[in-house]
Amino acid sequence: MKVVMKIQLATSTVLTAIETTGFFAPVVFILFHIIRQFLLIPVAVVCLAGGILFGTLPGSLYSVIGLTCASITFYFFSKLFPIFINRFVKMKEKWLGAYTNLSIMQIIILRVIPFVNFSLISLCILDKTKTFRRYTKVSFLTHIPSTLCFTCLGASIQTLSPLVIAGIVMMLLALIYFFREKQAFIKWSDFFVKEKA
Repeated sequence: MKVVMKIQLATSTVLTAIETTGFFAPVVFILFHIIRQFLLIPVAVVCLAGGILFGTLPGSLYSVIGLTCASITFYFFSKLFPIFINRFVKMKEKWLGAYTNLSIMQIIILRVIPFVNFSLISLCILDKTKTFRRYTKVSFLTHIPSTLCFTCLGASIQTLSPLVIAGIVMMLLALIYFFREKQAFIKWSDFFVKEKA
């Protein structure tokens, strides 16, 4: 119940902030997606606000653009300030393991789970891709399903019982396991350091 109230409060705050901008609302909404990751506002809240403000299709489009821009911002921050991503690297090692390599399907499913850290998933895409172009393309494609889900179903998610939400999350976690990559890559240097120890 407290979570639903926090989501409603955050949504109304976002709506009020964007509604006051008038004609420039779509631009402000996209920019809000970029700064959202620094304000620790969940992706689902902003996508839900986009659906309410602009409708399902325009809201989804603006959210995909905004989230892709947020991913690009993360990419450049990681290159310019390597220390910026250290905490996300530690988070990844703690929750996913140092050598976990997520498949594209796993990343798409993780994006649909509202409480999974946005920057952590961006780090997983960064680890998986070799070039900026590939990173941007994968980020863009993995944002589409989650944006449609949050924009279209955001309002109804608030009315679902905790048991149904838990069931959906368990199903998504099972899908993540099912779509895992069946091989792991370990660096030679890490392997031999561990052997000596």
